[in-house]
Amino acid sequence: MSVEPLKEKHKIRLWAVLFWMIVWQLASIWLDSDILLVSPVKVVCRLSQLMMTAAFWKAVCFTLSRIASGFFLAVAAGVTLAAVSSYFTRVQELLAPFMLAVKSVPVASFIILALIWFSSRNLSILISFLMVLPIIYTSVLSGIRSVDRQLLEMAYVFRIPKLRVVRYIYLPQIMPFFYSACSVALGMSWKAGAAAEVIGIPKGSIGERLQQAKVYLDTPDLFAWTLVIVAASLFFEKIVLYFMSKVVEKCSAMCMGKDE
Repeated sequence: MSVEPLKEKHKIRLWAVLFWMIVWQLASIWLDSDILLVSPVKVVCRLSQLMMTAAFWKAVCFTLSRIASGFFLAVAAGVTLAAVSSYFTRVQELLAPFMLAVKSVPVASFIILALIWFSSRNLSILISFLMVLPIIYTSVLSGIRSVDRQLLEMAYVFRIPKLRVVRYIYLPQIMPFFYSACSVALGMSWKAGAAAEVIGIPKGSIGERLQQAKVYLDTPDLFAWTLVIVAASLFFEKIVLYFMSKVVEKCSAMCMGKDE
């Protein structure tokens, strides 16, 4: 299965970006208030000033490392639990209420509850983990269920080793599901992680800078740090999906007998 259709939706056109930048600039001119809506030019200038400081990069690394940790932990846990659930029906039944609760409960509720039990410093790891886990688990489990049963029967009849069955039958059919789940979960992890930092206000995080900008009505800083979150999220997403697309293509080649 090609990943080109999956990649297509992630493309951002320059003309579309320029269009919304112009709309933003015109709205800023019309409102004529930097507190309500600062112009994109002033935001870019403020962002360039922030980027010249060491505190800026420390905050970016702080938030990026924690959200990335939560995402990768959720991926590992989701894949493992999906594999176990596909083999043991009781495990799937046991996890069903938990996954439903995690998907249904608002992010803010999880953040407030977590602040009662844990330090705010690593809060974004936990919240990102909880938001990503059900997406990965559900998609991988669906991928396992979609595996062609006739191929599995053939593998059983010919006594093909388990590792080969996983490599040549399961992986090629599961990876497209996994790729799609990750493409959705990556954005969710950053939204949830940033929200956790804004509420928990861990020292040295992007969330702390956003909260300070809000308190002092520093709109240029507020927009600048928001752009940082968007840029970091896109960068992280592109890197992860790039390597993942290579894995999907490799698995597709396996399925078609083109394994090198």
